Amino acid sequence: MTRVFVSRDIFSVVLGANAVAAAFAPHATVVRTGSRGMVWLEPLVEVETPTGRIAYGPVTLADVPAILAGTAPSLGLTDEIPFMKRQTRVTFARCGVVDPFSLADYEAHGGLAALRKARELGAAATIDLVLKSGLRGRGGAGFPTGIKWKTTADADGDRKYIVCNADEGDSGTFADRMLMEGDPFSLIEGMAIAGFCVGATKGYVYTRSEYPHAIATFDTALAVARRAGVLGNDFDIEQRVGAGAYVCGEETALLESLEGKRGQVRAKPPLPAHKGLFGCPTVVNNVITLATVPAILTGGAEAYQALGIGRSRGTMPVQLAGNVKHGGLFEAGFGVSLGELVIDIGGGTLSGRPVRAVQVGGPLGAYFPPSLFDTPFDYEAFAARDGLVGHGGIVVFDDTVDLARQARFAMEFCAVESCGKCTPCRIGSTRGMETIDKIAAGEKVAANTELLRDLCHTLKFGSLCALGGFIPYPVLSALDHFPEDFLNPQGIAAE
Repeated sequence: MTRVFVSRDIFSVVLGANAVAAAFAPHATVVRTGSRGMVWLEPLVEVETPTGRIAYGPVTLADVPAILAGTAPSLGLTDEIPFMKRQTRVTFARCGVVDPFSLADYEAHGGLAALRKARELGAAATIDLVLKSGLRGRGGAGFPTGIKWKTTADADGDRKYIVCNADEGDSGTFADRMLMEGDPFSLIEGMAIAGFCVGATKGYVYTRSEYPHAIATFDTALAVARRAGVLGNDFDIEQRVGAGAYVCGEETALLESLEGKRGQVRAKPPLPAHKGLFGCPTVVNNVITLATVPAILTGGAEAYQALGIGRSRGTMPVQLAGNVKHGGLFEAGFGVSLGELVIDIGGGTLSGRPVRAVQVGGPLGAYFPPSLFDTPFDYEAFAARDGLVGHGGIVVFDDTVDLARQARFAMEFCAVESCGKCTPCRIGSTRGMETIDKIAAGEKVAANTELLRDLCHTLKFGSLCALGGFIPYPVLSALDHFPEDFLNPQGIAAE
């Protein structure tokens, strides 16, 4: 019987994939996978042939008979679709290919080989490979993963922990969720390797409550891994669900929440690697960071390090969202330009209007105009232009966007999501909203603009964590690149 592959990713499900899969079920063997990341083509259906999988999409119930009969127009081989062909899939190589609940399928596609290799090499040698690969944290901070692991391994402690940050809260980001729904065993394997390397006996996955589909998928995969003995006798993983606080994406606030406390940022030092969860040495890594480690061990640290540019090595799963024609996940080596990602790969705006701005790095990221589209997608290049790569999310806006409103929203977001521990973030964000409102109303425009800039300086250098510290990025970039949007009804400019 013909095998047909249909995604069970929540993107696909909300676009009708379950009904499409049910329509194929009486006539073919239906395998539910993760998403390939081409959201505009969902529900995407792939039919297995001797030459590879042939793709159809977006598929409706009316298309099913023709696909089964072989008379429906196809997109060709899935891997030859331009959006797929231009990628360098490392972390997401299995996503959309394997059944996320099948450990046998995972192993058939190279899974668990990295865990076996780590146990053969030993902890120190494995950490050395992670260091040599140049892997940096994909959650936004970009801290070298190997250094974090080595620090935790060398720290004194009767008990150590691995904490996976799956509290993916940035606007326009969905890579963590896609991986947990499409290839959860890679995260489990990565955590098991990390636990082995640092001597941890327990791992926690802290997942945002808004991801019920990912939560259920990961728990099911975790139960399968436990039954198969993947984790061994001296390491276990448990998933915990957050309560919706954005600030709990910050590692120390996350640890507070895991301990059953209010999610507030801790002052550093001590670093979590020395004194983290329950006061014990703790590795805190993002989903993508941990899930990339198995690929590094099996593919080689040198091969991974060869991808990317400068200090930004390897690949980044870029997430294209907002007003974009071809929204989805695109994994490529660091160094591709912002313009190539938005215009060539993303296809420009869905509305067909000109792109006016993109926000990269979530609600704390800067707004870049098309004049900065030559910026290479890497940590240092974005920092040099007062921007953030963050978790790799790109939100596209056309020429109808009001950047003054977006700047005010940034301050409002900070006010709503602040944990309240530090004064600059707690009070400064509210003062920021008030000041932008005064500028918009034409009240002492020059003085209030200067005050807003001074307030952003205080937030940037006086806040305890990145929430308050990075909010100036969207505000100042809107002021600097789109000053015309800060014109008040009287025509007085905000400069």
